[in-house]
Amino acid sequence: MKIAVVGTGYVGLVSGVCFSDFGHEVVCVDKDPRKLALLTRGEVPIYEPGLEALMARNVAAGRLSFTGDLAAAVDGAGAVFIAVGTPARRGDGHADLTYVMAAAEEIAAALTGYAVIVTKSTVPVGTNRKVKQAILKARPDAEFDVASNPEFLREGAAIDDFMRPDRVVVGVQNERAREVMAEIYRPLFLREFPIVWTDLESAELIKYAANAFLATKITFINEIAALCERVGADVKDVARGMGLDGRIGAKFLHAGPGYGGSCFPKDTRALARIGQEHGLPMQITETVIAVNEAVKRRMVDRILDLCGGSVNGKVILVLGVTFKPDTDDMREAPALTIVPALVGGGAKVRVVDPQGRREGEALLPGVAWHDDPYKAATNAEAVVILTEWNEFRALDLARLARKMSVPRMADLRNVYSPQDARKAGFEAYVSVGR
Repeated sequence: MKIAVVGTGYVGLVSGVCFSDFGHEVVCVDKDPRKLALLTRGEVPIYEPGLEALMARNVAAGRLSFTGDLAAAVDGAGAVFIAVGTPARRGDGHADLTYVMAAAEEIAAALTGYAVIVTKSTVPVGTNRKVKQAILKARPDAEFDVASNPEFLREGAAIDDFMRPDRVVVGVQNERAREVMAEIYRPLFLREFPIVWTDLESAELIKYAANAFLATKITFINEIAALCERVGADVKDVARGMGLDGRIGAKFLHAGPGYGGSCFPKDTRALARIGQEHGLPMQITETVIAVNEAVKRRMVDRILDLCGGSVNGKVILVLGVTFKPDTDDMREAPALTIVPALVGGGAKVRVVDPQGRREGEALLPGVAWHDDPYKAATNAEAVVILTEWNEFRALDLARLARKMSVPRMADLRNVYSPQDARKAGFEAYVSVGR
C-alpha cells in the first residue's frame, strides 16, 4: 500500500520509517526545507536509537522517501496519516489543533481517490469528526473515511514499541476503513500483537487516559517519597513492595524530580481541559499536574539545602538535562525548572549531557557545556544528577569526589546508594525518598 505521512516530527518520522519496514511504500511530507534537506541526506533530525540505520535501509530499498509536495504524496495513497504537532495552547492548556486542521484541508485538496485519513497526532475527543467535517466542507465530492490511531511510543525505545507493541488502538466508523487499517498493520496482526478496534471517541480518549494514569503513578510515588523522608522509610523498598503486586506493577514507580517530556505534561493538561469543557472536572489529573510542579520546586530546595542554603557563587555540575535518557528531547524536562533556578540563585552551572546540548543551549542560557563529567567536576561544590543516562550510572565516584572542591551530591534519580557515595568520599549526599 502507498502511505503518506504528513509531518516528520518524532511520531511522524518513526511511524513512516516503521511502516516502510513493514513493506509499504511510504512518502513522508514536511514543510521545513532544513529538515527535508537533512532527511534527504540520510540524517535524522532527532536522536532515537536505531532510527537512522532503519531509515537508511528502507530508503535504499526504495520504500521510503521524503518530499515537501503534499499533493504528490497523497496522490494514489490508500492511507494518509496526520502526524503534526498538537502543542498545549497558551492560557487554557488545551491541545492546539491549528496544524491538524490545516493538514486536513490540504489533504482534502490533494485527494484523487478513496483514502483513509488517519489521525496519529494526540488530539482531544471529537477531533476526528472535525477533521471529517473539514474535508467534506473543502471537498464534498471526496471519497474517504477517517480513523483514529494514537501512538504509544516511548522516546528512546520507539522502534521496539512500534514493532512489538503492547497494543495497537484503531478507531474506525465502518468496515471499509477497518480493512485498510488491518492491511497496514498486517505484520503485527500475523504475529498476534493485540489490536483494539473501537470507535473514534474511545480511541482518542484511550491515549489521554493512559498517559494521565502513568503520570499519576509517577506523581504518587514522588509524594510517597516525600513521606518516606519524613518517617525514615526507603522509597525504593516501598516501590518494590508495591510493584510486586500484579494489580499495580513496578513500572513508573521510580521517585525523582518529576515527569516531563512531550506527552505527559501536555496530555494531562489537555485531559483536564476536556473534563472542564464537559462539566466533569478530572480532579485526580488536575492534582497530579499541581503536585508535579511542586515536586520540581522541592528539588530546587533540596539542592539549596545541600549547599548550605545558597548557591550564590558556587560551581554546580549538573549531569543530564533531557527529560529522560536515550533522547535529546528537552520538552518540559525538570531541568528547565531546576537549572534556571540555580542560575538565578547565582550559581555557576556546568552541564554534561550526551544528547541535550543541541536543544539545551537555547533553553538554558547562562550555563557552560562540557563533554567530560570529571573535567567538569574540577573545583565544583556540588554535583546534581538529573537524568539517569547510562554514562552517569557507572561513574567512578571516588575520582569525581577528588576533582571537586567540596564533594556534595544531589542524586535526584537515586542512581547510587548513600553508602557508596559516602565511601567514595562525598561528605554530603542527598537523594529522593531515602
